[in-house]
Amino acid sequence: MKPLIIALIIAGAAVMMTNIIRYNRFLHTTHDVLSSGSSRDRFRKYLALVLLIFFLIGYLCIAILSRPDLMMALILFFGSIFVMIVLTLMYGLLDTAKKRSIDIAEVLVGVIDARDPNLNGHSLHVQNLTMLFYKYLPNDIKGVINPVSLEYAALMHDVGKLGVPEAILNKPAKLTEEEWDVMRSHPEVGVKILKPLETFDRISDWILYHHERVDGNGYYKVPKENIPLAARIIAIADTYSAITMRRSYKAPRTHEEAIQIIKDVAGTQLDRNLVEIFVKIPKEELANCIPEQVKY
Repeated sequence: MKPLIIALIIAGAAVMMTNIIRYNRFLHTTHDVLSSGSSRDRFRKYLALVLLIFFLIGYLCIAILSRPDLMMALILFFGSIFVMIVLTLMYGLLDTAKKRSIDIAEVLVGVIDARDPNLNGHSLHVQNLTMLFYKYLPNDIKGVINPVSLEYAALMHDVGKLGVPEAILNKPAKLTEEEWDVMRSHPEVGVKILKPLETFDRISDWILYHHERVDGNGYYKVPKENIPLAARIIAIADTYSAITMRRSYKAPRTHEEAIQIIKDVAGTQLDRNLVEIFVKIPKEELANCIPEQVKY
């Protein structure tokens, strides 16, 4: 009987160790705009990790220092199995919630874009391009940018155009300087719109500075070193989308033309190192980023 008891406790400890590793990985995936939570939530998350470690130490102490019976061994073993099941359910629910949230956000942004026939589908296009771009980034860059947060920032980058009058958005002629001032305010308006969502604070600068230029001549004259990396990534996707999408006042440019234009402004408007990565993405993959409603 004793070997069975020891085996159950060791097995329970092994499962609990696996639970701790999985939960630690989970903590590193909850630093995005959806799951980061408040400071109180973050405290609870790390408290849970401490408790899991405490339980593991308890397993080992019982196995080494005490004389557990079969009932105690079964409780410890199935307790670790219970924790594993709860963690699995929690991960599944969070993943589902994230997918549903982005679906809802895409619908809402689609409605916003529909106010302007020149923007319809643009935000979704930029979102798709940005996430494709992310896939091709080197690991050292991926390591400092949360993909969920990046996806939301790309999708919401033009949400501030809700504050731009339709007469300006839909104007077929050249905008006056005063109208350009209103248009250039849309990143700041977008940040104000998202302000009530506390966790979106971490991406507010990504949205605010997506029209900044690396030569310091963007909307807010921000120098390159102060432009967030994510904003520079979105800027490239936004530029490619703007060039290749059909507008009421211009026909879409070809992929080859867009790539050449992007190369031409590398180092002045766009980040040269990021451009070098973007232009190597296969044409077919970039073409697949076009939303269904804007394919022509």
